[in-house]
Amino acid sequence: MASTRDIRRRIKSVKNTRQITKALELVAASKMKKAQAAALAGRPYAQLMADMLAALASRVNETQHPLLTRREVKVRGVLLVTTAMGLCGPLNANLFKLVTEIKTPAKYVAIGRKGAQFLSRTKRDLVADFSVGDRVPFAEVKTPIEYLVNLFLEGTVDTVEVIYSRYKNTLVQEAIIRPVLPLSNVKDFVSHLRAEGGAGKFSDDRDMLFEPSADAVLAALLPFYVNRYIYQLVLSAKASEHSARMVAMKTAKDNATSLLGDLTLEYNKARQAAITQEILEISAAAFSSAS
Repeated sequence: MASTRDIRRRIKSVKNTRQITKALELVAASKMKKAQAAALAGRPYAQLMADMLAALASRVNETQHPLLTRREVKVRGVLLVTTAMGLCGPLNANLFKLVTEIKTPAKYVAIGRKGAQFLSRTKRDLVADFSVGDRVPFAEVKTPIEYLVNLFLEGTVDTVEVIYSRYKNTLVQEAIIRPVLPLSNVKDFVSHLRAEGGAGKFSDDRDMLFEPSADAVLAALLPFYVNRYIYQLVLSAKASEHSARMVAMKTAKDNATSLLGDLTLEYNKARQAAITQEILEISAAAFSSAS
């Protein structure tokens, strides 16, 4: 059995760890609520833009738009959205597993330090990495999105895909690959997005006049909507990060509390054994003196 001094040191260490994990849990819970609010706040705006695209879909010629042009996939373009810090359970590991399943040539753009480190460590073609704050401002996310979209338009990559953690609820985050470009067509793209947002079908048969033309409006609107769509994925990934960190820190705090109870019991047993041993030694010495 360990000495009471060693047990006291372990108890102190576990108490410090529990205090730290509790603080991290509270911070993550606060950030999680803000991230969830930001993700939900952007949905009505995205749905309104989907309605606008739906109104355009039947009035334009989609064959010549560069974002709708399909070509042979030689090099994939992948945006990997991970966390900047650890302590978030298996969140990043699940994303890295999807990356390792990509066997075809690919160029990677990373958001988050953990993703950039993994891609560099595994000798993958990392062309750029970016960092995004907890508030996830659109200006910061727009830079990596436009960088990857420009690679697609230049022909350097033939697809644009996003690997991120989809937020379902506080306890469940799903690591998925989301294809973004090339778009199959505007109608399918809008239908898919509206289905994800839980909105019904949209149809507008009114005769509209677009200035300067419907094709020009689509050319201006579609790239911006792609940026906004990927931004919504990043918001979901940020909500997943804080949720996973809160759950991981709560689990660590609960484990520390349980371990603290076991150590306290062990300490009491060791102290009782030491007291009993002293009593026995005193009794033996008294008996020896009497005899």
